Amino acid sequence: MKVKTILVSQPEPKMENSPYSRLIEKEKVKVDFRPFIHVEGVDAKGVRQQKIDLSKYSAIILTSRNSVDHFFRIAEEMRFKVPDTMKYFCQSEAVAFYLQKYVVYRKRKIYVGKRNFPELLPLFKKYKDEVYLLPSSDVLKPAIPETLEQSGINWTRGIFYKTVISDLSDLRDVYYDILVFFSPAGIESLLKNFPDFKQNNTRIAVFGNSTIQAATDAGLRIDIQAPTPETPSMTMALQKYINDVNKK
Repeated sequence: MKVKTILVSQPEPKMENSPYSRLIEKEKVKVDFRPFIHVEGVDAKGVRQQKIDLSKYSAIILTSRNSVDHFFRIAEEMRFKVPDTMKYFCQSEAVAFYLQKYVVYRKRKIYVGKRNFPELLPLFKKYKDEVYLLPSSDVLKPAIPETLEQSGINWTRGIFYKTVISDLSDLRDVYYDILVFFSPAGIESLLKNFPDFKQNNTRIAVFGNSTIQAATDAGLRIDIQAPTPETPSMTMALQKYINDVNKK
């Protein structure tokens, strides 16, 4: 069956010439964006209940833009002035760059990994005497605590925000040829919103091993997956699939 409509379970990209824009233009398909999950902040009281005192930490571990936003939000709510001596360990350059929203970059001690969290391990071992705080979501990739335990540092996890399933009830009678997922939480949201979901001719596209596992466990048929050596991005995987089926 030919592909004419795609629903991506994420917010619409802000960049004008995104890979999805090129996909729409080249393949003449309709692509809609709708977050299946969203983030809600835990308030200062909820953080205090976790016995977290921001003044006790000399270093912050930041894994995403959300962790940056919610750390500084909580600091403001607690009226805690983040000292200039605070060290920041960022999972990627993108997170470190985003940190500039809150701090003067050149005046701070900022340490950056390459892309994956375990790549921060040498930095943790180098600065093993710091007291680290990990502001995180209620959902945490296993590689993060595994790496921190392996490093032997003194660290504490604080849940500063939570991943919440979005209300998708308005999509009940809307059908798409392809549904695109990037996380197990997205699959969970689909099944919570539509417990009687029947896949039928709907194609499911998934990104990453954990999402593949969640879709498989849910009994869904996976038609498109990324990354692969041939299609390292989701848009490339979609384009290849659309080329194959729409030419028939």
